[in-house]
Amino acid sequence: MKKLFLSLAIISASMGAFAQGCIAVRSMSTANGNPSGSAFMKAGDFQFSTNFRKLHSYKHFVGKVEQPHRVEQKTEVINDSYNFDFGLTYAVSSRLSVTLNVPLSYNDRSSLYEHYGNGTPAGSNPRFHTQSQGVGDMRLSASYWVINPTTAPKGNIAIGVGIKAPTGNANVQDEFHKLDKDKKEYIQIKAVDQSMQLGDSGWGQSIEVQGYLSAFKKAQLYFNGFYLFSPKELNKATGFSVPDQFGARVGMTYALFPKKNIAVSLGGRLEGLPAVDAIGGSLGARRPGYIVSVEPGIIWSGHKSSFLVAVPYAIVRDRIPTWTVTGFREGDAAFADYFLSATYAYRF
Repeated sequence: MKKLFLSLAIISASMGAFAQGCIAVRSMSTANGNPSGSAFMKAGDFQFSTNFRKLHSYKHFVGKVEQPHRVEQKTEVINDSYNFDFGLTYAVSSRLSVTLNVPLSYNDRSSLYEHYGNGTPAGSNPRFHTQSQGVGDMRLSASYWVINPTTAPKGNIAIGVGIKAPTGNANVQDEFHKLDKDKKEYIQIKAVDQSMQLGDSGWGQSIEVQGYLSAFKKAQLYFNGFYLFSPKELNKATGFSVPDQFGARVGMTYALFPKKNIAVSLGGRLEGLPAVDAIGGSLGARRPGYIVSVEPGIIWSGHKSSFLVAVPYAIVRDRIPTWTVTGFREGDAAFADYFLSATYAYRF
């Protein structure tokens, strides 16, 4: 059971939510990487974690309706993202911990409409690329177990708060290929799409929750989630909105091969950004929406280390209408079918 508890640590550590294609969900993580409590994290302990996430986004949706003609006509926008999230947690006590998260990403985006445009016959336009790479917005968070973990081996809940700092470049620029009125090409230097920006230029405040509950022998239920408040309304350098964002997970782990320290997990995952912020204004360009995924995974847990591989597969993709001063307006966004997530955690 202790090994099963330890395996839950990296499930929380892998909460990080990155851009889901055109839906620019920034990197976040729940504050405490150890939902099993002080049995494995005592005062003075550290935990290092790193989460890698890769996705290929290309399917366009308006609302929940897929737009297959975009792929058929070869006008789809393709986003390839490779993201790392490095976390360091320090246990102030068996109940209180603080975590610093540093995201690092590389993004590649190819499209027609941002360059020559989609107006010519399919296949006649070259597909140009824009990129971004570097450190994103860092977060500092704290989490506190409601019940003393030493007296709650079968279930507990932790609440947390966090601060997101605008450390990521929120005005990454690249070359865009344009045609003048005489159909001659020229290069325009401007901000890349908001889904590729490394930051959003605003400070954010998050509320977070996580917990665990014994289900039956060899099994544990887990849940975690966050909501990020972004009071700043607009990134004036790019005209992009500075949106709130949210994420949540719930599921179960089961010690499949206890002697080999191998467990499996299955759960549901929700992440996205709203059309209207809870605090502050909501003007500026944004693509609100959410993704619901089923998330199978396999976990190996050692004495101090744990490793998780999960492949969340999207079952609902919803590009919700954007709020404007004249009312809500529909738009489209590209999503991935699935993504690969791998997390390693080390306790010392």
